[in-house]
Amino acid sequence: MRGWWREIAGLVLPVACGGCGRPRTELCPSCVGALRGTGPSLVRPSPEPAGLPEVHAAAPYAGGVRELLLAHKERGALTLARPLGAALATAVEAAAGAPTGPGERPLLLVPVPSSRRSVRARGHDPTRRVALAAAARLRRTGRAARVVPVLRQRRHVADQAGLGAPARLANLAGALEVVPGGARLLTAGRVVLVDDLMTTGASLAEAARAIGSVHLPFIHGIPHGLPAGSPQHGFEQRVAAVIASSPASFEINRNSPGTWIVAGGER
Repeated sequence: MRGWWREIAGLVLPVACGGCGRPRTELCPSCVGALRGTGPSLVRPSPEPAGLPEVHAAAPYAGGVRELLLAHKERGALTLARPLGAALATAVEAAAGAPTGPGERPLLLVPVPSSRRSVRARGHDPTRRVALAAAARLRRTGRAARVVPVLRQRRHVADQAGLGAPARLANLAGALEVVPGGARLLTAGRVVLVDDLMTTGASLAEAARAIGSVHLPFIHGIPHGLPAGSPQHGFEQRVAAVIASSPASFEINRNSPGTWIVAGGER
């Protein structure tokens, strides 16, 4: 019945693939393949902003993948949230690493927030919607995960479109903060920053800074040498996941030396 209804609806309201425009399908096999890519990869922009966590991306931001993200974000193709979320879930798994066992703490997906202005203009929050789809996909595969939207903009920022890397960094510097009460939520699992797209890395670097600046509440087993009830400084945010990143960021990763030095160790 569902397939029959979709066929009739396609005659009245023509459907086209959000990636390539192929008629009578919301997402064609070719664009599904492009979204899956060859598997999630470690990516980094050039230049790399200070404080950028280790980022994994599902696919290069080009061709059908680019059009799918734009269709979901700017043209309100909300049904694309599920396949985009599935792609993000693969990047989250790569960023978080293999499950540690039955007692593994849940993955906390923290979306980079959109401005209230852009959410009103689009009629939805695309990053949060895709993050929810990714968390649902992870749970279906047996991995505990939930979305924890604890970041918000603390001041006005200009539209990032058209800004170069230095201007984006200046535009976002100090722009994000953790909402009141958010610090305790961050201690409930393993945090993975998520976004739909990484270009210069400025947004993820600022999100990591905001999380690292909080003072976490005392929770048994977390402080080291601190008396009960003492506040402690925030933790260093080291991993992030995105659906897509610039093709150049994949090339940089592939052509770089085998050992990549990051905060806290070697990769």
